[in-house]
Amino acid sequence: MTRMSTCVYHLFVLSWYIFLNFYISQEGQDPRKSQIFLNGGQWKYLTFLNLLLQAIFFGVACLEDVLKRTKGKKDIKFVTAFRDLLFTTLAFPISTHTFILPFSLVEVILRPHCYPLRKRGLTLLAAASLAYVSRVLWIYSETGTWVYPVFAKLSPVGLAAFFSLSYVFTIGIYLFGEKLNHWKWEIRISNHRKLSRKKKKC
Repeated sequence: MTRMSTCVYHLFVLSWYIFLNFYISQEGQDPRKSQIFLNGGQWKYLTFLNLLLQAIFFGVACLEDVLKRTKGKKDIKFVTAFRDLLFTTLAFPISTHTFILPFSLVEVILRPHCYPLRKRGLTLLAAASLAYVSRVLWIYSETGTWVYPVFAKLSPVGLAAFFSLSYVFTIGIYLFGEKLNHWKWEIRISNHRKLSRKKKKC
């Protein structure tokens, strides 16, 4: 896909996520539906946080597209590095929570992303997961109700097991994204290098 097509794709997906976030915020103001968003508002749900995260990522991707065309790759290394870190450690691993995954898979196919050292990447992912779990527990301590009613049926050990398994699953998605990125782009780069060497010999 050409660079222009990639820009158009990023702009389209960003517009879609902006629309979804706006629509959901308007729904929260509806008196008939406001009960759903009590005790922490819409941001207590991972789905809505995920939609906001995706909007931020694709906003950064669009910004990088524009800056790359106006300033060049060398002058926007920070933006590119932030885009890659945001996508690899959060946007892609958490995208499996909803039907966001197809957009993330297309993003992997469209362009390469530089993954951080695995220890660093998983540490950032763990920090984000711990922050959300802490918020869920804080809301329960303040209101006496769980964000997700199913938690009320679990014992403390069951809750710990659920959160732990959820994180393990997210780690699996992180590693899958890392392997997919490597398979899609490292092989292509390697083949390009081999072709360049052959041309030099000729």
